[in-house]
Amino acid sequence: MKLQFIFFVFCFTSIMTFAQIKHGLRDEQGRHIIPRGFVVNTNDHVGEVFFDSDDYARMVRMGANTQVIRLELGKLSNFPGGKLDQNYLKKLDDLVALGKNHDIKTVFKMTVYGVDKFIWEEFWQNKKNEYSTYIDAWKVIWNRYADDPAVLGYDVVNEPRKLTMDISYENLTNKYLIPLYQKIIDESQKINVDKMILFQSIFMNKGEKIDNNQYSEITAPINRKNIIFAPHIYQNDIDFIKRNMDRFDKESDMLKAPILIGEWGFPTFATTDTLIDGKLGQLKYRELYIRTAEVFDRMGVGSIKAWFLGNRTMQHFLSGGPSTWSIFSDSTDAGTVERKYITDVISRPFPQTIAGDIDSFLFNHATRTLGIKIKPDNSKGASKIFIGANRHYPDGFSILIDDDIVMYYNPLKNVGLETYKCSKDVNPSNFIWDPQSQKLIVLKWPNNRINLNIKIVPGLRNFD
Repeated sequence: MKLQFIFFVFCFTSIMTFAQIKHGLRDEQGRHIIPRGFVVNTNDHVGEVFFDSDDYARMVRMGANTQVIRLELGKLSNFPGGKLDQNYLKKLDDLVALGKNHDIKTVFKMTVYGVDKFIWEEFWQNKKNEYSTYIDAWKVIWNRYADDPAVLGYDVVNEPRKLTMDISYENLTNKYLIPLYQKIIDESQKINVDKMILFQSIFMNKGEKIDNNQYSEITAPINRKNIIFAPHIYQNDIDFIKRNMDRFDKESDMLKAPILIGEWGFPTFATTDTLIDGKLGQLKYRELYIRTAEVFDRMGVGSIKAWFLGNRTMQHFLSGGPSTWSIFSDSTDAGTVERKYITDVISRPFPQTIAGDIDSFLFNHATRTLGIKIKPDNSKGASKIFIGANRHYPDGFSILIDDDIVMYYNPLKNVGLETYKCSKDVNPSNFIWDPQSQKLIVLKWPNNRINLNIKIVPGLRNFD
């Protein structure tokens, strides 16, 4: 087994046994990881999308340590209208490299775009060996990135559908979807046994929500190793957010797979960019996103926001008018004008990488306070906490550890961290503020402490 992927298997047992958070992952050093980032599209409704190093630097400064690249089936397969495109593969290589150069891991997700037509009802019947054709498309990716530690895994079927099939969602899942997942996992692990397989549930037909949840419940196990449950949640009713996530949590226990939210964030409307109040106004969206983020943080799940795009086009499938998942409002493929009423929530502070176990964490948007409880383990290496001071702490921030360590960053001086109070077992030089990535890097936690309570608070030497 290759070292860089040991952490996933280790995580599933150790986190459930020793820490409150059971949905985090582990890296090659055994550090506790909370994946967070964006869906990266290779095209939109206008055409191809291109990114450069500055876009990825911006991603990092928004808290990203993970990207999910949407694959186009039409450029990887022999489905009607599809053909393997070598230039497309080179483009994927570039995106993976851009991520790697900015300390961002990659997950690939297959979509059915780019073929002449994709009929789910025919696909499930597999009368023309559609499964093999689909898996062959995946094999192109599996073989290409089998030995690349920057690629974490593969989200193998995006939003599978029932549509007009005369079958229940439970039977479709148990008779067709789970056996397909098992087949895909088995074929993938022949090539790269240590990569993770991410999987989703059936995306139900319009009007068939249960508890305002568009995704059907999985009630039977997949019985495979190295799997991650990657549900989507586009919840627009605050009262259902926790209820939906509690159901996913129950499925996760049954599946014996941690949760990584593969996509989230109700789309914003064209009118939202121009309104403060009202049902579609920015205040309403900010509250919706904050309440969703709080549930994510309390559960300790990673989350991937759609989309890291500008706004060349909008879709029109909701009653509120034209809408989009793009987080930037400028009319380019890769944008820079943030929809700050959502991006400030998406880019909230959190513990990205912790040498040890994360027991709990939560960012309080009202007080701008990040609280973290950990069990440190300096043998695992350095830790990284995303703070996002440029947007959350323009007034500076203080780091409070237990009752005897206080350090702070004064943006007026811009000289790095200063120490106000420090115990004898701490070397302040082990705490580094990186303004480029907006991260606090901790080379070594205080010695001989079983638990640590950490707070990031606004202002200088703030003890409240």
